[in-house]
Amino acid sequence: MTETILKISGLKVAYGGIKAVKGLDLEVNKGELVTLIGANGAGKTTTLKAITGTLPPCKVEGEISYLGQPLRGTQSFRMVQKKLAMVPEGRGVFTRMTIHENLLMGAYTRNDPAGIAADIDKWYAVFPRLKERSGQLAGTLSGGEQQMLAMARALMCHPTLLLLDEPSMGLSPIMVEKIFEVIRDVSAQGITVLLVEQNAKLALQAAHRGYVMESGALTMTGNAADMLNDSRVQAAYLGE
Repeated sequence: MTETILKISGLKVAYGGIKAVKGLDLEVNKGELVTLIGANGAGKTTTLKAITGTLPPCKVEGEISYLGQPLRGTQSFRMVQKKLAMVPEGRGVFTRMTIHENLLMGAYTRNDPAGIAADIDKWYAVFPRLKERSGQLAGTLSGGEQQMLAMARALMCHPTLLLLDEPSMGLSPIMVEKIFEVIRDVSAQGITVLLVEQNAKLALQAAHRGYVMESGALTMTGNAADMLNDSRVQAAYLGE
């Protein structure tokens, strides 16, 4: 039987009279890479922030469960203890800490120094540029380097579920290629991933399943490969 890692039922988010999310139902099963695509302002980031409890004051309704347990009301800093990690839009690195210190912060819930050191070496091997600059302040890195660091830091907690919010935003094509290579590798290792991404083609190429969100509501869901070939998706998001 397939294990459901994340299940969202009837999620509604409203800022005053503005309804940002309108009754969303979504689930992510163990080992899946699921992508949520849609235009700017569709409600994708709001959905991720609702999962992690990091929304500004607003009205939230509906159910969010993680590993079968209700998630709403959980303090956001407890999420990492539950092995739920997020790479936020804009990266969110600790700018006044070094690359090495950022990676250590990603492992703050762990108590296995040898394992932590091994994982840091592992991510330095994946992202050699981070190793070259390990003593450099994170705030001095380029956008692409910060995205590498944010991903490596999130993975340091050995997440059961990894949430990625617009990982390709603002990056050069070669950097986008590298980031998606790592996303596919992470998925291949069995880590469950929910990916929010504007680059619909790359997201659907990497994912097992996809959801399309428009104006706060889901308009389509299905197998990612089928969605890539769907004329509606092609016309709206793939420029074809």
